[in-house]
Amino acid sequence: MSREDGCGKIVSWARGILIALISLAFLFPFLCMLLVSLRSRVDAIQPERIFTAPLTLDNYRLAIGGDLGSYFVNSVAVALFTTLASLILGSLAAYGFARYQWEKREDRAFWILSQKFLPAMAVVIPYFLMASLFNLLDTRVLLVICYTAFNIPFTIWMMRGFIEDLPAELEEAAFMDGCTRLQTIRRIVLPLVLPGMTATAIFCVINSWNEFVFANFLTSIHAKTVPTSVMMYLSISGVKWGEMAATGVLAVLPVFAFAIGVQKYMIRGLTFGAVKG
Repeated sequence: MSREDGCGKIVSWARGILIALISLAFLFPFLCMLLVSLRSRVDAIQPERIFTAPLTLDNYRLAIGGDLGSYFVNSVAVALFTTLASLILGSLAAYGFARYQWEKREDRAFWILSQKFLPAMAVVIPYFLMASLFNLLDTRVLLVICYTAFNIPFTIWMMRGFIEDLPAELEEAAFMDGCTRLQTIRRIVLPLVLPGMTATAIFCVINSWNEFVFANFLTSIHAKTVPTSVMMYLSISGVKWGEMAATGVLAVLPVFAFAIGVQKYMIRGLTFGAVKG
């Protein structure tokens, strides 16, 4: 074995160890939450016993025995409808930014993106007042509206890049064959940017599932989502760390499984159009 091969193996091993350490650092908080969820209420508040105390599933039984099931249903419904609305509205707007020319187009595009910079706490009170006026408080419809408003800027910017990567000649050929603009979008553009739409949909689902501020302040009973369920374990007698950790683990698992299942589509969508020619 040559000296260069030996150095290459050392570098490869060092890179692998570094990646493993970085991955462990990112996973460590989740592992701690998992350990706390498997400990009794007494052991959960003793850091020195988290790694040595006996395991128990009581926290999961208590969490599942409550209203967690209805919270999961709300989260799934809100995430699906939000993603669908964001893709439809955002893709059509993105097509306009990608294919039409008008004065100050880039300024308008940046203004739309700037809405994503706005923190949710800055608009939750106006949203609350408007929802109260239209009798929408504590409804899934209100959450879908709020989440869609925050997801559309991201969707527009993602989809605009994917659409701009498509040759305009494809649409011109469709026009010559007698297709209208909407027919061209439906039959030519959308099928070709499907990987990009998939990647955008994944991010919309994750953003909607994890959102906390709107779900916490604009709902009370009927439309509460999974992230807000951790608030049930805060009381004047203290924090129920074991049950809170169990709920956190159950809330993370669907998103984790979803990310694993669509990983290849996410990578394909994010690299879509990166290589031309």
